[in-house]
Amino acid sequence: MATTEFNDMLLNNAGFLRPFAVNLTKDTEAANDLYQETLYKALANHEKYNAGTNIKAWLFTIMRNIFINNYRRKAKQKTIFDNTPEDYLINLKQSAVSNAAESSLRVKEIKAAIDHLPEIFKMPFLLYLDGYKYQEISEYLQEPLGTIKSRIHFARKLLKEQISRF
Repeated sequence: MATTEFNDMLLNNAGFLRPFAVNLTKDTEAANDLYQETLYKALANHEKYNAGTNIKAWLFTIMRNIFINNYRRKAKQKTIFDNTPEDYLINLKQSAVSNAAESSLRVKEIKAAIDHLPEIFKMPFLLYLDGYKYQEISEYLQEPLGTIKSRIHFARKLLKEQISRF
């Protein structure tokens, strides 16, 4: 097959690739990169295309394989991009050692702060902390839903003021 003939077929069928790229990546910028890389690989390997076969399927296969290879490469790197303007890289292989003594002191400090809450805020907050929903707390304490939400909000606010930040 002649190069110009292949290029014409490629251009006529390339439009179907863009939605597939967006579907794979869920990101327009990444989809554009994937689309361009697919067209580049198709052009670079046009001699591997068998004339008379389905070019759309061939292009979709190239795109899918590029996407899978990129995904595997990223998974092996285990690097997270912190989406700040500076794009700091956080390597997952670095491990932080937790300080059990410090954690224990922190938990004690939080429990003490909860114990010092006024009773009107303490009971709804403890129930909320135990996993009860606002509506369930409202029914149990026989108080209006808005009152319960307000008390939990003020309990959080008081706790933030009481607990010192490191």
